[in-house]
Amino acid sequence: MYVMAIDQGTTGSTVFVFDQRLGVLGRAYAELPNYFPRPGWVEHDGEEIFRFTHDLMFQALAQAHLGFGDLTAIGLTNQRETTLCWSEDGRPLHRAIVWQDGRTADRCRELSGVVPDLKQRTGLLLNPYFSATKMAWLIEHLGLPATGYRLGTVDSFLVYRLSGGRAHLTDYTNASRTLLFNLKTLDWDQELLDLFGIARAVLPTLCPSSGRLAMTDPALTGGYAVPICGLVGDQQAALFGQGCVEPGEMKTTYGTGAFILQYLGAKAVVSEEPILTTVAVDAAGGPAYALEGAVFSAGSVVQWLRDGLRVLGNSSECEALATSVEDNAGVYFVPAFNGLGAPYWNPEARAAILGLTRGADRRHLVRAALEGIAYQCKDLIDLFSGISGLPLRPMAVDGGAAVNDFLMQFQADLLGLPVRRPLLVDTTALGAALLAGLGSGLWSSFQELKPLLRTEREFRPAMTSERREALLRGWRWAVAAVDRRQ
Repeated sequence: MYVMAIDQGTTGSTVFVFDQRLGVLGRAYAELPNYFPRPGWVEHDGEEIFRFTHDLMFQALAQAHLGFGDLTAIGLTNQRETTLCWSEDGRPLHRAIVWQDGRTADRCRELSGVVPDLKQRTGLLLNPYFSATKMAWLIEHLGLPATGYRLGTVDSFLVYRLSGGRAHLTDYTNASRTLLFNLKTLDWDQELLDLFGIARAVLPTLCPSSGRLAMTDPALTGGYAVPICGLVGDQQAALFGQGCVEPGEMKTTYGTGAFILQYLGAKAVVSEEPILTTVAVDAAGGPAYALEGAVFSAGSVVQWLRDGLRVLGNSSECEALATSVEDNAGVYFVPAFNGLGAPYWNPEARAAILGLTRGADRRHLVRAALEGIAYQCKDLIDLFSGISGLPLRPMAVDGGAAVNDFLMQFQADLLGLPVRRPLLVDTTALGAALLAGLGSGLWSSFQELKPLLRTEREFRPAMTSERREALLRGWRWAVAAVDRRQ
């Protein structure tokens, strides 16, 4: 009784094989090339996405000393918003346009205000980040007719290829990132399809994130037709993998940036604030809702200290340096390399280091950089609380920077909430595996799984409220100094 989880990300693909107790028996990874045909454009090769992923499936099984016939189910999670177009025989017609790609910014500006209730319908903002304008660009650039091809995100493409073209599917979580999906009806929005010139016939069929969704082509999976029983976007997979299925529960993934999701439950809450509402997954694998926000710079701050300023030999040094001093010596680092995000939303702002004196050295700078990550998350989570009206629950964490004990403790101190780091930090793949196992009947319910989602360490707030408020006053002063509108 084994489950395979495919985690297809922006920088690479990873395939895991889990046993019924969530032990990792096999793991295989390959880096995925990125292509930059013009400034601001980012692409992947769809054929490489499939070939790398397919090869890794065999490698992970070999490491686990298993075959495809031993698998109960496959779960798939993916980079969201990245868009592909392919022929009915599965051949990509153009490179995939990656979520980071900005080629449709002008088109978004042209359409601004055309659909006044766009956020209420979709939970999203009109932005090149999302899939709709990417799809429209592909149709126009390739001169495609109304039908006779397939459009979709990475999940749709991989399911199509793995099933031998028999299944063209996307789950509600991925669909909710396209700007074409109506949160209330849980269906494609016909007015938005018409606006972007996209025929419903070329889009994937909508499905829940868990269940018997498709079967692999035996010719591709060792002579066995393996059920695909889990399908979910990466951030929603991490939310589910952290066990966040109660209203108010939240998780933060600390990667290059930081993605924060708060589980809402069965009722969507859409605010005029520039915080997104997205489809999440409930305890039974069905659709639910979550608030989502992103901190632009998290792990990238440490990378800049290492590669830009060269004050670090490697990223692992930052925790020891940060804890070697008692405080930040009045130094604040506002990492607005790409502008200020929520709740300030000033794209013109730029990064700054403030409060320097002759007594400050690289230790204080490194400490201020880590603190700056936590301050940004605190700002965003405060905004969530006001929108959802839900009491804040302990925060689950994952991602590369979550291994930094200083950062996690400081985050707990700022929030005044426990921060919980799981034993298995690959929560994105874990979420896909859990949904596949539930969809196949390997596990009977989420309650059966809950005891398996173990915490490696809990960081409890230890800072006094007076100290917290003093630090936050300093942070607000530093942000005001770089916000040119103030």
